[in-house]
Amino acid sequence: KIHRILRKYRYMDQNLAQRRRGLEEKIPDIKKTLAMVDFLQERRLLEDDGDSASKPLRTTFELNDTLYAEAELEDTDTVYLWLGANVMLSYKIPAAISLLQGKLEAAESSLSTVIEDLEFLREQITVMEVNTARVYNWDVKRRREQRDREAIKQGKAEVKAA
Repeated sequence: KIHRILRKYRYMDQNLAQRRRGLEEKIPDIKKTLAMVDFLQERRLLEDDGDSASKPLRTTFELNDTLYAEAELEDTDTVYLWLGANVMLSYKIPAAISLLQGKLEAAESSLSTVIEDLEFLREQITVMEVNTARVYNWDVKRRREQRDREAIKQGKAEVKAA
């Protein structure tokens, strides 16, 4: 039964570790996207104040880990966000900021919970491994004592027979 529980703990540990890695990859992406949308909003606010001319923004953006493209962005109040599962939706900038901040808070909260759960699980795994070792050592000691008692009984029986 102890081995079965230990296997369950290790399985849960692997799943949580994988979830942690996923969140640790996702959070920087959300932060990067949020920073860009914030930048676009600030730029729009500056243009509305008349501090800068309404000229297109020339930028380089990431298509993939190693692939970048140049683009010229016209002034807009709409951004497109990947939501996952090959889904992209358009949002007004304030709504996009709100959505991204909510996703960032949820991801950071989830990461915190996963880290706590991992720490708890690792403690439990250590306790189970120590208990398994103690039970094994107790059994070895018990068997040795039993063999010694049987050897003593056999020795007395041989002395009586002689």
